[in-house]
Amino acid sequence: MHSLSINKQRLGPNTLPFPVRRGLAKLGKEIREARIRRRIPTSVMANRALINRMTLYKIERGDPTVSVAAYATVLFVLGMINRFADIANSTKSDCPLTKNDCPRESALNLPSPSTNHKAP
Repeated sequence: MHSLSINKQRLGPNTLPFPVRRGLAKLGKEIREARIRRRIPTSVMANRALINRMTLYKIERGDPTVSVAAYATVLFVLGMINRFADIANSTKSDCPLTKNDCPRESALNLPSPSTNHKAP
């Protein structure tokens, strides 16, 4: 059985697009501020989220090598899981209604789903 492994070197902060790095840093900062506002010590927060303190430290700094499940669990513990669930909510999207008008998707240069690609 093969396991999916991610090369953490490839996911370093300098290899990600700047908006992704900025978004993760912002999320980490907001998680840290929410924890502090609730007066939850790092040891208690890590215990509640079933992670160690080093992982919480990485999350609060927006580390891209931490699993999305760990981020989601921390948001759940803080009572902020709805923010996570709304990330891909198409009814709350800031993109225009049509896919072709969304610069974020067109910037990826992905082929359209209707395009037939044939093997040579």
